[in-house]
Amino acid sequence: MQPTSRRRIRPRRVAALATVTVLTLAVSTSAGTGHLTAGSTAAGSIALAHSTALGPCMISGSMGVQMGEGIPTGAGYSRSTGIVRALTLMVDFSDAPGKGSALDRYDEFFPKTQRWFRTASYGRLDYRPATPIKHWLRMPKPFKAYDIQRGAPFDPGYRDLVQDIVAAADPTVDFHAYDILNVLVTPNAGPSALDTVLSVTFAGNTEAPVADGVPVSNASFVYSRQDDGSGSYADTGYRVLPHENSHTFGLPDLYTQDGGGAVGHWDIMSEDWGAGNDLLGWHKWKLGWLDDSQVRCAAAPGTTEYTLTPLARPGGNKLVFVPTSTKTGYALELRTRGGNDEAVCRPGILIYKVDADVDTGNGPITVYDSQQDSGGCTRSPNVHAELSDAPFEAGETFKDPKTGVTVHVAEVDHAGNYRVSVTRR
Repeated sequence: MQPTSRRRIRPRRVAALATVTVLTLAVSTSAGTGHLTAGSTAAGSIALAHSTALGPCMISGSMGVQMGEGIPTGAGYSRSTGIVRALTLMVDFSDAPGKGSALDRYDEFFPKTQRWFRTASYGRLDYRPATPIKHWLRMPKPFKAYDIQRGAPFDPGYRDLVQDIVAAADPTVDFHAYDILNVLVTPNAGPSALDTVLSVTFAGNTEAPVADGVPVSNASFVYSRQDDGSGSYADTGYRVLPHENSHTFGLPDLYTQDGGGAVGHWDIMSEDWGAGNDLLGWHKWKLGWLDDSQVRCAAAPGTTEYTLTPLARPGGNKLVFVPTSTKTGYALELRTRGGNDEAVCRPGILIYKVDADVDTGNGPITVYDSQQDSGGCTRSPNVHAELSDAPFEAGETFKDPKTGVTVHVAEVDHAGNYRVSVTRR
């Protein structure tokens, strides 16, 4: 949040909360994850400055894209570098009373979420969750009264819920002191995540209800547990929150109606449930976690060689981008087992297409599979196995005759860095 004024809203004045007029909700479905995201084009966020030398690689989409892959990220989202303060509230309802301690619910996500962001950002994001209210925050209406369904729009259910959260938390909570809001709903409210995932983020919504002089514009709601009772997801189910919070930073959903078939487990915005994984290098650049000096823009014709260091390792060249238009291009990065990429079973150069003109949930990124129809190399639950062995190894080549782009993976050095050559006509 970027507040411009500071005014406390007391409980008696909750009725004066601002109302929204229009909110566009982009809905998509994924087998297993199925998150929803709302984005607003009218917002005011911090745009990261970028080198003009990378201009040809800073692709952008049309005005109709709500939440896309363009660089820089559009306005209205939370900052993604430096200190980010996350107000975290645990809520329950009369028809779904919280079981056990509210802090037990909090402990499902922290400090794991902090560690995930610290590792993914190379320490550039200092994520600080805050729990000023350490008990279940009881809502004034039963859960069923809010009519929270998969795909539910912001109005009226979520508007009512946010207003009631503000009323219940005030005056204990000073909302303008936080960048994002996490609402951890008691797991017994709504269906199991194995049946229907309700978790949702409303991001960049400057027309959201106002608390303490600022709109509650970047809010993530987490329901149920991503656990089948076997303990398979005990260590990774928390990653639904990093996924949802990444929407508040402006990242779109990468899954489509067909699930994670376009990106697989190579980005938490595609699949966040199951074996551990990181974000794509493109997203790390978009979020300001990679310096411009770590990105190479292959815009000139001819053949150029590059050396890439593992994405999980701080420092070094991390991303080569080959623009094919003002809206599209190919990205190259080196993925190895390390950091958040603990499940990588075939290290190598990951090649994917980025289309900034495709909206969230419609497949803005497509990973190219070096081993088509192989069945993949991992069988971890909820991982799109076919793409798990997608990276290109030394001696392998990717070609796109239509654009005249060829990528050849030349060799691996003693330090585990990869040398690649990019040819474009």
